[in-house]
Amino acid sequence: MQELIDSLMSYLADNWPELLWIAVAAGVASALAGRRSVAQWQQREFLDRLNVSLTYIDQGTLQIRTILEMDVEDIFLNRAAASELVKLAKGTTPENPLIPIKAEDRWYYLNAVLNEVSERFAEGHMKHAVGADVTEEQFLIALTCERAGRVRTQKIRALLMKQSFLENLPEDEPSYESPNHAKRWESMQFLAEQWQISPDHFLSLRLCL
Repeated sequence: MQELIDSLMSYLADNWPELLWIAVAAGVASALAGRRSVAQWQQREFLDRLNVSLTYIDQGTLQIRTILEMDVEDIFLNRAAASELVKLAKGTTPENPLIPIKAEDRWYYLNAVLNEVSERFAEGHMKHAVGADVTEEQFLIALTCERAGRVRTQKIRALLMKQSFLENLPEDEPSYESPNHAKRWESMQFLAEQWQISPDHFLSLRLCL
């Protein structure tokens, strides 16, 4: 035991500058991470999370329901791709919530989200494959980061909506479960226009229930 203690003391004596530097660096990194977390909380900005949000109208009331929420890196499985999406999400505006992804990259980002959503409905697809009775519906996905208005938190949101709903939005403004949902209605109106003029911002998927 004494030999082990002597060896450890000798190692510390020979390497204390490097060990001190490591300790200082770790402390600084921890402090910066803490400050970043506080800033994110104060600004209600959590762009490292991706929320898949189903939007529809039921009996005149706009409904917003979370289908899934995950860390961005867990969805795209590539740190560079995830970091790029977070950076691009900061470029959205109150008037345009669509994340400005380059045209050649849009399918890859959207398809990664589609795979996560589709996995949640795997049972329905299997039933359909064996001829069981299921309900099929065509949906659209668009990657957004809604700004301003009464949005409580800033997140990357994959808005999920029935294609028929987006193509036939009612003219009258719906009622809201929460005043904060008024911004989503604005987003739906904007997306309805974009679906007609720039459909490559969307990805279509058929879900079975």
